[in-house]
Amino acid sequence: MVRKIYSLLLMVVYLSMFEAKDHLLSDEFIELVRGKANTWTVGRNFHESVSEKYIRGLMGVHPDADKFALPDKMEVLGKLVEDSDSDIPTEFDAREKWSNCPTIGEIRDQGSCGSCWAFGAVEAMSDRVCIHSQGKVNFHLSADDLVSCCHTCGFGCNGGFPGAAWSYWTRKGIVSGGNFGSQQGCRPYEIEPCEHHVNGTRPPCSSGSTPRCQHVCESSYKVDYKKDKNFGSKSYSIKNNVLDIQKEIMNNGPVEGAFTVYEDLILYKSGVYEHVHGKELGGHAIRILGWGVWGDEKIPYWLIANSWNTDWGDNGFFRIVRGKDHCGIESSISAGLPKL
Repeated sequence: MVRKIYSLLLMVVYLSMFEAKDHLLSDEFIELVRGKANTWTVGRNFHESVSEKYIRGLMGVHPDADKFALPDKMEVLGKLVEDSDSDIPTEFDAREKWSNCPTIGEIRDQGSCGSCWAFGAVEAMSDRVCIHSQGKVNFHLSADDLVSCCHTCGFGCNGGFPGAAWSYWTRKGIVSGGNFGSQQGCRPYEIEPCEHHVNGTRPPCSSGSTPRCQHVCESSYKVDYKKDKNFGSKSYSIKNNVLDIQKEIMNNGPVEGAFTVYEDLILYKSGVYEHVHGKELGGHAIRILGWGVWGDEKIPYWLIANSWNTDWGDNGFFRIVRGKDHCGIESSISAGLPKL
């Protein structure tokens, strides 16, 4: 009997050691990925104590999101007259093209909530309001309002549908709202940023719950909730075609994209990401704001803004290989036009 208990204890210890080494934030896993990544730099973004469950919770694109994809742009707007393919530059950065629109260079923080589907949407919407008003309207659309009040968009902090978020903008409108604690706009984000990264002063992370839908602005904001709403005029998807995506960004501003995240992306620091090792973690939504080529090898990439605050990756941004629909990055593009 004692021998059996001893054997079981040894097995538990062995399995725990194996799991620790296999954990996506372990030193062993990081070194394994570093040995395989040739086009990008690997490093620690999250503290080793952060659980895989927590990281999976940040991937907020629900598996059924494709069922809520928007109609193709051509169906919505009809025959389009756009620049020819020869007019597309080798490199493009929306931050430089529309330097009078500060939201384009902003990195937000979704906190402990699977609300990336909402963040990618309101970020691109905010950019487009500024762009299409020639810099005259800077409206910081509220992720809080979208996450809590769009009941057709999915499940709040437990995942949602990017396409439905853009549709909601055109049907119901979204009020203004800045980052947590900013007291900017009607409904600032309610979920506090937490210290899921290596060093910092933020509080520890815990699973965030979806904020309560409130059709009222915070007391310090003197505009009525209904009057504060900003609307989209059209919402649509862009088909899986690099040139079409580039034209859309060049003509109308950043878009929301969704793709599959693998364990190695969590370790991204710089360069052009290409999946080399690790299992799938889930679907994630982001904002695509440009493209270019990297290094002597001239690796084509998309320039992307994430919503895990500026401590992650390259000051909150990352690049992913372009032209291969890598991890599905070119297959789920949502966009729309503001009503001004």
